[in-house]
Order: sequence, then structure tokens, then C-alpha cells
Amino acid sequence: MVCIKAFKAVRPSEEFPDKVAALPYDVMSSEEARIMVENNPYSFLHIDKAEIDLGQDTNPYDKIVYEKAKENLNDFIDKGIFVKENKECLYVYRLIMQGRVQTGIVFCASVDDYINNKIKKHEHTREEKEIDRINHVDYCNANTGPIFLTYKNSEEINLIVEQWINSNETLYNFKSEDEITHIVWRIENEEVVNKLIKLYENIPEVYIADGHHRCASAAKVATIRRNNKVNFKGHEEFNYFLSVAFPHKDLYIMDYNRIVEDLNGLSVKQFLKKIEEKFSINIYQGTGPIALIKRGTFGMYLEQQWYELKIKEDLINKNDLVKSLDVSILQDYLLKPILGIQDPRKDKRIDFVGGIRGLKELEKRVDEGMKVAFLMYPTSIEDLMSIADIDEVMPPKSTWFEPKLRSGLFIHELE
Repeated sequence: MVCIKAFKAVRPSEEFPDKVAALPYDVMSSEEARIMVENNPYSFLHIDKAEIDLGQDTNPYDKIVYEKAKENLNDFIDKGIFVKENKECLYVYRLIMQGRVQTGIVFCASVDDYINNKIKKHEHTREEKEIDRINHVDYCNANTGPIFLTYKNSEEINLIVEQWINSNETLYNFKSEDEITHIVWRIENEEVVNKLIKLYENIPEVYIADGHHRCASAAKVATIRRNNKVNFKGHEEFNYFLSVAFPHKDLYIMDYNRIVEDLNGLSVKQFLKKIEEKFSINIYQGTGPIALIKRGTFGMYLEQQWYELKIKEDLINKNDLVKSLDVSILQDYLLKPILGIQDPRKDKRIDFVGGIRGLKELEKRVDEGMKVAFLMYPTSIEDLMSIADIDEVMPPKSTWFEPKLRSGLFIHELE
């Protein structure tokens, strides 16, 4: 059972959604963000990554960045770029990518459900990233980016959503620069809102798909404000965080690939020999892009050549959900023992590339200076839910969801 609520959203006025909507703050660097906002003063990145409006040498975690984010948010409101609803609503948010449809509901979820693990996690968080979002939320006095949640498909919820969108006009309907269609409907009818709230109360498990740092930060901001509140009641807005929940059947997880800058002092010959102790290696002979067709198989790009690596069957721990994941296998049998990557969350020698960027990005990064790239078989949404159900966590960078939710379409004020 989870508790959700409608909220008075701060959102773009009807003429600005396509200009405001931006990719999540953590999928691009500050340099990339500066380029993305050129000729677009309305981009939400001016709020989500406010260092782009300061000097090039500005530390993105400096106090002045959060002050600038608050200033920009207030400026967007003052200029009418953002408007505020006069009543609490829910929203339907649909994304269409290459014919695939993903339809979710925007609401506020309970901080207590996160703290009490009713909203299940599958990743560890990093303290410095939490602190960044704590400051951002606290200075802006708002959740500025939605947490991406999922749940096992509910036909009852689906029916209400389909009935609503078939009989009501859209609030927003636009195509982003990456050719993804974004459609939003507002649900202001109290009877329908209450029906959906009741149905979510009966959902047995809700999972974080993406946004662990934003979720942890929202909970910590709430805890701080609770401690500072003289007459804490429990229903204050800071006790809830902005969320979008999609049925698991709609979600698409792509490969989340690895690139490493060196071979840990090994020659190419030595490196390949060590790999052969745990994997079978074949030079990829295909004329097109390397195709991974099953779990336990990896693509490796080294010195302008693709290889196919297959873990030896007897090494797979099929009784351990986490250890049997491809991201665990690569880490445990290659990245750690051979390349010396002890902690991929902290090691500066490794980087991660979402599958949406394609094989050419892996080849480009290696050809331009990195040493080796690994192409992964995608983790499944069933893996994610099964691991969260037993209160375990997956290795870092296990999932890359597409399409990405846009930030800036909905803002939840905390007070």
C-alpha cells in the first residue's frame, strides 16, 4: 500500500512546454548543457543546472549555483513562463519513441513510503550527489525533477487512464529535439482523482526505476524541515515528492555500456590471455553492428576490432539474482580482477555510455583515446523488481531507461 496525492503544480504555460522541457540534469555535463541551451532562454536547464548561467570556472556545487537556480525559477514564474494551478490535480504523461508508447501518472508520493521501503530501491546513492540535490531542492523550495517510478501492471488503472485521455483535450502535445513525442492531460475531476488514489493504495509494490538521488534528497529535505517545524502536522507539502509512475509493461531498458581508459599495465596480448581464463573470445566477423542475442555475452571493442566474449557457463551463479546479472559478471570477472576497477562508482578510469548513443559512440570514444569498450546485454525490468523485492541492490549503472522523462513540465512546491 502506498500513499499518493494530487498537487498544485507549477508548470509551463501552454505556449512554452516544448521550450522549457529538458533532459534530466544528470545525463549531460555542464559543458554539454551550455551548448544545449544556446538560443533557448526558456530551457529548464537554466534552473536544473544553473551553473550554465555563471562563469565557465564555476564549481557546480557552489552556493551561488543554487542561489542562481532559485533566482531563475522565480524569474520564470514572474515572467509567466510558469503558471501555478489553482487546485490540486493529477496528470497523465505519455511519451512515444519510435512507435513505443509509455503512459504514466504524475502525482506526489509519500516521503514516509520511501523511508519505510514501501517504495523500493535497487541502487546505492553517492553522498556528494545527494548533497547537490538536497541543496537544489532546499534553495528552490521545490521538487524540480520527477522521480521515475514503476509498478506491476494494473488493468484497473489503465482503464481509467484510457477513458480519461479519450474524452479530454490535451494540456501539452509536442515533439522534443530527439523526436520523442510528449503528451500531457490534466486530471482535475475529484472523483477520478480519488479513484486513482485508492487504486494506488492497493498496489502491493512500487519501485524506483530512475532517480534514486533525487528521491533520497527529497526525503532528507523533508526530515530537515520536520525537525525545524514547530507545529509539524504530517500533511505539509514537503512530506511528499514529485513522481511519475508507469506500469512495468511500458518500460524499455537499453544497454548501459562501459569504457575504460587503460589496460591496467597489460599489453593487448596479456589482456586477451587473462580474459580467456573466464570467457571464450571470438573475433566478430559480421559486416554490420555486433548483435548481442542473449545474457552472458558481451561485445568488446579494442584497437578498432570488435570481439564477442562469452562467460564460461560454470561461473554463473544462478542462485544469486545480483551475481547472475551481466553487469555483475563483467565487474566480478573482468573489470575488477583484470582491469583493477575496484569500485566503478568512484574509479575515474571508467566511464558509462547509455545505449541510446549507439555503438558508434563506443567506437568513437575508444578511437579518440579510451582503450577498451564493453557492450552490455540490457538488464530487464523483471530483474530490477526481483532484486528490489529481496531488498538487494544492483551494481551501479545497471539500467538505462528510454525515453527519458523531461524535467520542467511539472514542479512541486514544498511550502
